[in-house]
Amino acid sequence: MGESTQRQSPGPGTTWKHTSWILLTAQYTTFVLLAHYSRVMPPSGGKRYLTSTAVFFNEVVKLGISLTVALYEVSRSAPPSVPATSLLSSLITAVFSGDSWKLAIPASLYTLANSLQYLALSNLQAATFQVSYQLKIVVSSVFGLVLLKRSISLRKWVLLVLLLVGVGLVQVPAGSSDEFSLENAAAHFDFPRSLEEWKSVQLEGRSLHKRSATYEGIEEDMLTAIPRLNGAVGVFATLGACAASGLAGIYFEKVLRDSAKQTSLWVRNVQLAVYSIFPALFIGVVFLDGEKIANGGLFDGYNWVVWSTILVQAVGGLAASFSTGSAHTDTKNIASATSIIFTSFGSIWLFEFEPTLTYFIGTFAVLVATYLCENPSSGSIQAKHQGLRPPPIRVYRYEKESKSDVTSPVSPSPKEISIKLPTTPFLSDAGISTSRPTSPGITRASNSRTGSSGYF
Repeated sequence: MGESTQRQSPGPGTTWKHTSWILLTAQYTTFVLLAHYSRVMPPSGGKRYLTSTAVFFNEVVKLGISLTVALYEVSRSAPPSVPATSLLSSLITAVFSGDSWKLAIPASLYTLANSLQYLALSNLQAATFQVSYQLKIVVSSVFGLVLLKRSISLRKWVLLVLLLVGVGLVQVPAGSSDEFSLENAAAHFDFPRSLEEWKSVQLEGRSLHKRSATYEGIEEDMLTAIPRLNGAVGVFATLGACAASGLAGIYFEKVLRDSAKQTSLWVRNVQLAVYSIFPALFIGVVFLDGEKIANGGLFDGYNWVVWSTILVQAVGGLAASFSTGSAHTDTKNIASATSIIFTSFGSIWLFEFEPTLTYFIGTFAVLVATYLCENPSSGSIQAKHQGLRPPPIRVYRYEKESKSDVTSPVSPSPKEISIKLPTTPFLSDAGISTSRPTSPGITRASNSRTGSSGYF
C-alpha cells in the first residue's frame, strides 16, 4: 500500500520538469510573436528601432539579472560583517579567473544568433520562422558528435532527415515570388508627385515622414511604414542563427564539462553577458549603426513592445544556460513542438497568416521529428558504462588466531605456489614486545623472557 502511494505521488523532479516545460513554451512563443510584431507594426515616431540596440540592451538586462543573483549567492556564504565592496571584488575575481576566457567564443556566437533572429523575423512570418528554427536540433546533433564525441543512433538520423524534409516543405513559396508585402497595395504603390498626393497619402494613415526631397527618401518612408518580407533573406538568416546558436550551446556544454573548478551557473551567466556586451556594443551599435544612432538617438523607435521583446529574450537566454546537457533535451523538445502549434495559431490570428498544404505537411513532419528526436539517451550511455565497470570488490570477514598457522581464509588454488618460511625463536610471537597500543582484534603477547617484566 505504501509503495503504490509512493509511486503515484510525483516527486520534485517531475514537478520542476512540468514547470520548466510550461515556462519554455511560453518564452519561445511569446518572443517569436513579439519580435515579429515589433518589426512589422506601425513605427513609433515614424522610425523603426535598430536591432543592434535591442541585442545590446538584451545583454545588459541579462548582465543585471545574473549579477544580482550571483551577488546574492556570494553574500549567503560570506559572514554578515563583510562589506559590499569585498563581495563585489570576490565576485569579479570569480568571474575573470580560471577558464572564463573560454566563454568568449559562445558569447560571441550567441550575440550573432540574436542579431540574425531579428533579421529573420523581419523577413519571415512568425510561424515559418518557428518551424525553420528547429534546424538547430540538426546543428546541435552534428556539433555534439564532433566536439562531445556523442553517438547518433540510426533512429535519430532518420528523424533528422525527416526534420530537414519538413523544413524544406515549409519553405516552399505559396506564390510565384518570394518577396511579398504585408498589404497587396504596397507592392505597386506610386510615389506621390505633388503636395496634394502627399497629403492624401498621409490621410490614408500610412504615417510617412519625408526625410529628403529625393525619391530614395520617400521609398525609405514607405518601407518603414509598410515593411516587405524577403523570404530569401529570412531563410539565410534563420540558417545562420541555427548554426551560431547550436554551436554556442554545444561549446558552452563542453566548457562546463571540461572545467576543473565547479562554478555556479549564475557566475557563468555573468561571464557570458560580459563577453557578449563587447561585440554587441562595438560591432553592432558603434560600427554598423553608429551613424544612424548619432542622427536619431539610441532609443529611436522604442515602445513597450520593443522593451517587452528584449525582456522576454533576456529571460530566455538565462533559461537556455540552465537547460544545457542531454538531461533537459526532452523538456526542450516538447516545449519547441508545443510552441510551433501556438505560434502557428498566433500568426493566423494576429498577422493573418494563410498556411498552405505544404506548410501543414512540413509542420507535421517537424513536429514528429522534434518531439521524438533527442540527444543520445542517457540510459543507454549509463548502461554501456555500467557494462564496462569492473565487478565489485567483496571483503570476507574472518578472525585470525594469535598462534595459528593459517595465513589466508581462501585456500590456494592448484596453480598457486605457497612457500612457508621456517620459524625461528627470534621470529616467534612469544619474543615480540612493543610499546605501541594493541591492535584491535589481535591479542597482545606477553614477554616470556622474564617474569618481572625486566631484563635483569
